[in-house]
Amino acid sequence: MGRFPNIAAAKAKTGAAKGKLYGMYAKEIYQAAKNGGVTPEGNPSLKRLIEKAKKEQVPSDVIKRAIDKVNSGAGENYETLTYEVFGPSGSTLMVECLTDNVNRSVSDVRAVINKCHVKLGAMGSVAYMYDNLCTVGFSGLTEDEVMETLIENDVDFIDMENNDGNILIFGNPNDLFKIKEAITKVKSDIEFTVDEICMLPKERIKLSGEDLEIFNKLLNMLDEVDDVQNVYHNVEL
Repeated sequence: MGRFPNIAAAKAKTGAAKGKLYGMYAKEIYQAAKNGGVTPEGNPSLKRLIEKAKKEQVPSDVIKRAIDKVNSGAGENYETLTYEVFGPSGSTLMVECLTDNVNRSVSDVRAVINKCHVKLGAMGSVAYMYDNLCTVGFSGLTEDEVMETLIENDVDFIDMENNDGNILIFGNPNDLFKIKEAITKVKSDIEFTVDEICMLPKERIKLSGEDLEIFNKLLNMLDEVDDVQNVYHNVEL
């Protein structure tokens, strides 16, 4: 167990400012509702996003407005883009954007890369160093109980970590809801502390000195780009 790095260290969730956080969730909820329907009970992706938004204290009216835009027939359409970046001294980043303007997104991300003097990689040049996984985290069950319910419900998973009672399950993205359903069958009121589909690095590195300063500057500047939703990287911070 423990083949994958701690998810918190491998992922930098943008949106430290409330305004950006609300905007990020509004776009994601709108797109999920547009793609799969506006009723959470019939759209697991939308339900999951609403639950996450509420945990991060996104106001209910922000969530409602995003769904109402779909009901009103608004013509917005967001596209998911991923930029692969080579940072200083072997560091790499996967930068996810959700945008309604591809040219703006490309321009904004390139501006950050140029200012930090790092390199934008071609498609696939960084991605092969990451695993695209779902990650489900919780406490309140033993590892044996978790293993038993996953087997009983015929749910596949790739790895599991147990950190002082905090369980992390890693699986294929398509199995996210199956894993959560299996766990809630054992404990219906369980609270998922991690509920993500993300890119986790296969190996991690340490930076120091000027390299670390450049890397932190890169993360901070990407955080200020409106279209950037998530940044995954291989640096131990």
